[in-house]
Amino acid sequence: MTDRPPFQGADFGEGWLDDDAGPVVPAFALTGGRTCTVHGDLDLVSLVVTVEARPGAGGVASHQAPVLGPEHEMILTLARSPLSIAELASDLDLALGVVRILLGDLLDNGLVQIRQPMRVAQFPTERVLKDVINGLRAL
Repeated sequence: MTDRPPFQGADFGEGWLDDDAGPVVPAFALTGGRTCTVHGDLDLVSLVVTVEARPGAGGVASHQAPVLGPEHEMILTLARSPLSIAELASDLDLALGVVRILLGDLLDNGLVQIRQPMRVAQFPTERVLKDVINGLRAL
């Protein structure tokens, strides 16, 4: 048996506080309860880079600037040099699903660009390999 008192209403006790970080925020609170993004499944190895805003370049005007949370700002700071989605999630210490949703927000506002990984070329067929070997032997 445990010597902890039984659950009493909405008071969650000390388990919801972290001495170093303060109150613990559930992941769904960072995304507003959203669980998926309209941008589909973003690949773990896709590279994310912050889009540099240039005056008159079609960027977001100051009166239309989106309100960003601290996590969005951290992504923009980290992605000044290209990082994979997996690296962002690791650096931010956030769940991958949360990072994908936050990236979707930034994509919607034109603040980041995501570069899909290059496709792996198909391996040559056995016939092509034999032709290369035979050509090398003929030399």
